Amino acid sequence: MSRYGMPALSRLAVAAVASLAVVASAFAPASGAPARTADRPEYVALGDSYSAGVFVRPWEAHDGCGRSGRNYPHQVAGQLGFALTDVTCGAAEVVDGVLGPQPASKVHGPPTIPPPGGWSDLPAQVEALSPDTDYVTVGIGGNSLGFGTIVTKCLELGITKPLQPKPCTDHYSEGGPGEDWLEGRFTQLDTDFAHMMTVIHRRAPHARVAVVGYPAIVPDNSGCTFGHWNQLGSVKKGDMPWLDGLELRLNALLEKHAAYHGASYVDTYGPSATHGVCASGDAKWMYGIKDNLTGDGNQTDPPTELCQSFPGTGEACTFVHPNARGLDNQTRQVTRALMAS
Repeated sequence: MSRYGMPALSRLAVAAVASLAVVASAFAPASGAPARTADRPEYVALGDSYSAGVFVRPWEAHDGCGRSGRNYPHQVAGQLGFALTDVTCGAAEVVDGVLGPQPASKVHGPPTIPPPGGWSDLPAQVEALSPDTDYVTVGIGGNSLGFGTIVTKCLELGITKPLQPKPCTDHYSEGGPGEDWLEGRFTQLDTDFAHMMTVIHRRAPHARVAVVGYPAIVPDNSGCTFGHWNQLGSVKKGDMPWLDGLELRLNALLEKHAAYHGASYVDTYGPSATHGVCASGDAKWMYGIKDNLTGDGNQTDPPTELCQSFPGTGEACTFVHPNARGLDNQTRQVTRALMAS
């Protein structure tokens, strides 16, 4: 037993969780522009891994963004006949990704193992916008808030604080050591998101803009089991209501800015509220920490040393992203919003 009184598997999990903080927010995509078609409305998709659809087959492998051919930008463009420019990218942030270049250090795949020499810096996503752009979707904010870092902390505390029923809640709530950090993140995101919306409207003044919210991850903790890594692993059930509240607060910030800037807000949370990470079978629309891949084909993501050391039997370290059914839900909601706008 270690000094924490944990079995060997738990010690392994702590080591993996601590390392995971480096890559936790990196799972998102950025893509190049297809040929423009003059007789079709031009649609530009901006965003992070939730919009890129990382780890859902088939994904692009050339730039480390992991953009899925099944993500909502591709499905929406196909259904509505739009000419698509998809520059969504895993690990993208409001500043480092949308407003400014995304550094190579923040490009993490899939493929999670980069090519020799690593990935390249990516241009600011807003550079894809122009006065000719007719439609814009933007799904961003989670990485700027540090959601991956927060979940990683919850995983770690779930193991190192075995007697506390809600250690992550206590860490980030009033009086906790992470409270000021989190509030600072929300304040900065509020400022940066407002600036981003202004820039989007300036670069694409005639476009209809839709802000895409985040789908439900753990709307309730029924069905959740501690130590199941295709769910939330070592996150305590007592911390799950707080995590859900954090996501709702993030979505509320996005919705506020959409309204203020005359954009549509796409609610993907409500329609997915019974399909979180702890649902079972086809009702599950969200990958867990380490899960089996979904989508079409047999594409794989060779595991890193970290992923191999992580508990669980899943094919890849998917770290809480929408699976194929989750992408289909996003598609339904975004399509409905754009058709109504």
